[in-house]
This record gives sequence, structure tokens and C-alpha cells, in this order.
Amino acid sequence: MDLSKIFLKDACPTPVGGQAVMEGIMMRGLARTAVAVRLPDGRIHMKTQPNRKLGKWAKIPLVRGVVSFVMSLYEGTKILMYSADVLEANWSEEDGAEEDKLDQWMKKTFGEKGAWNIMIYLSVILALVMTIGMFILLPTVVANLLKPVIDSDFAFNLVEGIMRIVIFVVYLALISRMKDIQTVFQYHGAEHKCIHCFENNLELTPANAQQFYTLHPRCGTSFLLFVMVISFVLHLFLGWPNLALRIISRLLLVPVVAGLSYELLKWAGRSDNWLVKILSLPGLYLQKLTTNEPSDEQLEVAIAAMKAVMVPEDTPYFEGICDLDGNFLEENLIERKSKEEDNDTTEA
Repeated sequence: MDLSKIFLKDACPTPVGGQAVMEGIMMRGLARTAVAVRLPDGRIHMKTQPNRKLGKWAKIPLVRGVVSFVMSLYEGTKILMYSADVLEANWSEEDGAEEDKLDQWMKKTFGEKGAWNIMIYLSVILALVMTIGMFILLPTVVANLLKPVIDSDFAFNLVEGIMRIVIFVVYLALISRMKDIQTVFQYHGAEHKCIHCFENNLELTPANAQQFYTLHPRCGTSFLLFVMVISFVLHLFLGWPNLALRIISRLLLVPVVAGLSYELLKWAGRSDNWLVKILSLPGLYLQKLTTNEPSDEQLEVAIAAMKAVMVPEDTPYFEGICDLDGNFLEENLIERKSKEEDNDTTEA
């Protein structure tokens, strides 16, 4: 791995970030977010929307990391479900697929918007429970079983930390073998290549983007590894009390760990000195599991999403079919809905 092709000397770091979704990519700029999804017929479906305005808490060091983590989890889940719905709607038209009974019951009982919100919150809660249970509580409980053969607090915390990282890596290695996840990881690679291309002031084309690595120093995968390393260091200061106190302390430290990891990731993203490279190496190697080489068609989706957020502030928001430059080919559905609502208000 050539680090000079990842920590690019003349690159200009950008606040633009992204996320791979089902058959597509989300790109978030300073003012707006774009979600681009490749439909079964080859067209690109795009939705652009304003970014959620964050309060003063999002500007305070350490605290902003916690806010960013919670909002990323919520917004990321919401966008992932949106991409799945877009694909399902288009498959339904072609293949005659029908909603399952649970979806029908929820929409009938809570309404379409209510059912959507319930599914998002349930997904976020489930993700948090699984993450905390698998990567925080499980290593602590298992390490405690070794108490009869270990009499050092440092050794206990070291075993717990190593076990946490091993579980995480094994988990990624297993899901990376799933066909659908492999496609998501290809779009993850396309996101990184596209951002590298943009930060190097090259024209956004698949050919230009393909010359870069799929690895990026500001990736969320690196953030998760920072979380595990920082949690290990903090846990060393707590010793090894009884199991109940250990579990409580791990849970209480989650916001602190998230805040510190966020600040470390931001620093690593805008620096390229030798210390940053050393600290970033484990996360970069881990990205080899979470990114795959994308096709030119997948890069086209990433580029369309990138161009859709790099527009003047007064550009209208759209939802519909777009071209490869992120320009919309169908009616501006969001703007039309807004005008209809304004008319209804005026008439009232």
C-alpha cells in the first residue's frame, strides 16, 4: 500500500462526505445532501435535500463528536431505508412484487409517514443494541470468564480490547462475503475514489477517479477502529472492578470515546505527518474489508451525487431521474409539492 497515494500531498481536504447505500451513494456537502440510486433499468434516481441544521452543541469540541455520531446513525439509517424503498418501488413495477402483510398493516394502522418513522426508530434502536451488545458488552463478559487465570488489571483490559477488535474484524470479514454487501462495499469504494478525485482538483470522470485508491483517511471505518483503541486506553484507568461496574463504566464512557475518536479522525483527515500516517494505518487496512473496487457505472453514480451537492445555494431541491452530471430529467417533484402546499395555504 503506497501511502503517498492516500495522503496526497497537493490534495485539498473537503468537508464533503458520503455513505454507500443500496445500489447507490449518499453525498453530503456543506448545505445539502444528495442520494443517488442506480435503478434496475440503468437510470439514476436522485434526491437532494437541505442538511439538517445543527445547534450550538455541534460546534463544541468532543460534544460535537457525540452529536455527529448520533445524527449519522439516524440519518444514515433513514437514507439506507430510502434507497431500499426506491429500488423496491421500481422492482414492483417490473416484477409485480407486493408489499408484505406487516408493511400493509403498519401503513394502515399508523399511516405511511408514521410507519416510516417507526421503522427508522426501530432500526436505529436495534443497531445500537446489537452494536453495544456485540462490541462492548460481549468482550467484557468473556474476558471476565478468564479471571481464574489472569490476576492483572492490565492483562484483563488488554484481553478485552483485543477481543473487541477481533470480533469486529471477523464480523466485517463474514458480511463482506455476502453478495449484496459486496455491492455496497463497491459503492463505498466509489465514494472514496470520487472524493479523492475532487480533492485533487481533477475533472470528475470515472477514468480520473479510477486512478485513486478506495481507501481514505477520513473514512468512518477508521473512526470505529479509533473508538476501540481509545476505549482500551480509557478502560486501563478504571482497573477491573466487578462485572456490573465494568459494564456500567463501559456504557457511560461511550459518549466520551465517540467524542475523542471524532476529534482524532478530523485531525487525521487534515494532516499528513508521519504520526498521522502511523495512527491511520490500522484503519486503512481495515478499509480493505469495507471497500471494493467499483465499476465505471458505480463511479458514475458517485460523481452524479457529488455534482448534485456542489451547486449554488439557491439551486432548487429535486427528486427524480437525473443525468450523469446530476441534472434532473424529470419534473421537480419536491418543488411542485411545495408550491401546491403554498397554494392550499393561500386559498385557506
